[in-house]
Amino acid sequence: MTLNRRDLLKAAGAAGALNLAWPLSAGLSPAQAREAAEALGADYDPAPFTLGVASGDPQPTSVVLWTRLAPEPLAPEQKLPEIVEVEWVVAQDSALRRVVARGKAPASATLGHSVHIPVGGLRANTRYWYAFTALGKTSRVGRTRTAPAGPVAKVRFAAANCQAFHDGYYAAHRGIARENVDFVVHLGDYIYEHGPVGGDHVRDHDTAEILTLADYRRRHALYKGDASLREAHAAHPWFLTWDDHEVVNDYSGTGGGAPFLRRRAAAYQAWYENMPHRDSGNSALPDPEIHRVRRWGDLLELTVLDLRSYRSAQNLADGTILGADQKSWLKQGITRAPDAWHVWANSIMLSQLRGRPGGPYMFTDQWDGFLAERKEVLNHVRTSGLEDLVVITGDWHSAFVDDIRTDFDDTSSPVVGTEFTAHSVTSGAYSAEWNKTNGPVMGRANPHLKYFEGNRYGYDVYEVTPERFSAHMRVIADRRDPVSPVTTLTTFHVDRGTAGSYEDPATKNSPAQYRRD
Repeated sequence: MTLNRRDLLKAAGAAGALNLAWPLSAGLSPAQAREAAEALGADYDPAPFTLGVASGDPQPTSVVLWTRLAPEPLAPEQKLPEIVEVEWVVAQDSALRRVVARGKAPASATLGHSVHIPVGGLRANTRYWYAFTALGKTSRVGRTRTAPAGPVAKVRFAAANCQAFHDGYYAAHRGIARENVDFVVHLGDYIYEHGPVGGDHVRDHDTAEILTLADYRRRHALYKGDASLREAHAAHPWFLTWDDHEVVNDYSGTGGGAPFLRRRAAAYQAWYENMPHRDSGNSALPDPEIHRVRRWGDLLELTVLDLRSYRSAQNLADGTILGADQKSWLKQGITRAPDAWHVWANSIMLSQLRGRPGGPYMFTDQWDGFLAERKEVLNHVRTSGLEDLVVITGDWHSAFVDDIRTDFDDTSSPVVGTEFTAHSVTSGAYSAEWNKTNGPVMGRANPHLKYFEGNRYGYDVYEVTPERFSAHMRVIADRRDPVSPVTTLTTFHVDRGTAGSYEDPATKNSPAQYRRD
């Protein structure tokens, strides 16, 4: 029996309305859990929930729950029936006794035996716990929360990006799991597509460059073999976008012919199967719709961008990084924006970056390769009167703090926002020597650049109140250590109603390759 995706989603929705008894006796005993983990490799959760659990896209009365059944996570095919019934439960306590919702969903081989449960009817601004049961076994318990509605005094959230498996362990995700945050934003490069890199690495990709759906499923399973990544997913709800390595390095839209389109379709499907992503209902695989606006009460408006699916080639006079429809949608959102902090989840650098004064752009795969569209969007921010814009960015494997100007080559042009580019989770960039030498050169070449630090790894934690937006750069000591401790390198603030950022005086003596005095 083969069902299409829409039939499966409809079936899952109908099944979610059923009132089912929760089989608490179905859980593994500690001895069985140890035996299963040892059989699969110590890093995986017990079968069939080896890849863990997750939640995502929280709204005031709803959140999406995810899991994927994979008894043999690295096998090309799972030894499972075509459709497996998965039971789920949501409760107000971690022991799952005060149940508020439960139901069934079909996990089909068509979607890699994944389930995406849009649980509705929940209370706003409330923490919940959840779990799944299938094939007589019970998953770990996950924790999630719904978004608030109305006045909000504070929100804290984390942002992560660029987690090359071979470059280190995910101590940063271990840190995120332990943070007191309301949600997590992942800014892309969740997996990398290439083959083994060799050399002195703590671990490596286990197969050649990935091309097919089976390849991409295996690579996602390899990455979720890191216990800290599964822990971060189980601890908080996530919002997600993607960058290039979820498919292939530096790809643009649909360019590349039929072989590339097949590869992109496989990559997009595997991404959807392995993420707590809420389907919009307006598109079908292999093209999940990423861009969306979500609000955290009256305090924060989060705009998630997709900067890969619709872009043209780089360096064209009429080139687009957003695509016509997404650009129109973004500009309409800017025009109609509420009085709140406006945060754009942006996978690749928005700000200009020249390598030397008067020199060429360092990389045109980012917004520097789409100059006319960047100027159009930022001028629309200015003319619409949008204030309190903060752009959070990944990709660069380094930390940058930039003033966003309508014209980066004109230092008299207005500042319309701040961009925080976060350190990578593990992915390496340039050597310490390169950073030390070239940091000051980049500072002279880019007057809008306030801070650069390219020799650490970690994530950002953002703390937002009605008066101030604070960016805490959280860094690990050693990416070769899976339990490496986390510290705060420095903190930058943006005051409400004032464009531009400033470094907290208490942290201004922290290490950096460049900071503007």
